[in-house]
Amino acid sequence: MKRIVLFLLTNFAVMLVLSISVRVLGLDRFLTANGLNLGMLLAFSMLLGFGGSIFSLLISKWMAKFSTGAHVIETPQTADEQWLVSTVRRHAEKAGIGMPEVAIYEGEPNAFATGAFRDSSLVAVSTGLLGSMTREEVDAVLGHEIAHVANGDMVTLTLIQGVVNTFVIFFSRVAGYLVDKVVFKTERGVGPGYYITSIVCEIVFGILASMIVAWFSRYREFRADAGSAALMGSPRPMIAALRRLGGVESGELPKAIKAFGITDRPGWMALFSSHPPIEARIAALEGGKG
Repeated sequence: MKRIVLFLLTNFAVMLVLSISVRVLGLDRFLTANGLNLGMLLAFSMLLGFGGSIFSLLISKWMAKFSTGAHVIETPQTADEQWLVSTVRRHAEKAGIGMPEVAIYEGEPNAFATGAFRDSSLVAVSTGLLGSMTREEVDAVLGHEIAHVANGDMVTLTLIQGVVNTFVIFFSRVAGYLVDKVVFKTERGVGPGYYITSIVCEIVFGILASMIVAWFSRYREFRADAGSAALMGSPRPMIAALRRLGGVESGELPKAIKAFGITDRPGWMALFSSHPPIEARIAALEGGKG
């Protein structure tokens, strides 16, 4: 219910902000007088902006399993599988969420959590992570992923993506219409100026929007690290796990779930990275931040 209310409030807020922005800029009367239906454009922008994001979230579990080849542990067959399932169950009960599906996939060290609902999520770890970490370190990583689910990070990130997508679509088309009417002097319908300007603006605005989404994604990693420390009763295991990850080549996750992994090397594209540097995450845990 909270997620539905949040979704509705977010939609209302986006409509309100866009309406106020157009009026403050003095564009509403000009655009309306020149034949642009702002109400229809806003509805179209929200349909595309939120529709795509919500659809991606709803199929995120299926997509994650398909793209990584993750094997869901239905009935534990080995001691390691039994330990994985029981550890996830312990963290889930402590965090107050439903038991997630637990999966293993072949690959370099990494882990992720995804799913549209807190009580029906998926937590997966790679064989590389299991083979390169101690059980205590894996325990901390699992706590980190459970914290993501408990915090509702997947839903919140989807809503933020939907908001910025809506702004990008709306303002790129408003800019295209203005340029077409003012610069190219198109009198009927829309001309090349509209399409060219809309495409260019959508690329530029999209880059800026990606930076906003990436910033939030980095912020939520600090919260999930702190959540793991709380579930484990100490930040020490998560710090050890991060140090271990810093010394190995992390596994590359498919783009659709990259933001949900345990790590992602930012490199020179730090502003677009879904994860902060491991050193910064360790420093935050050691300083008691999150």
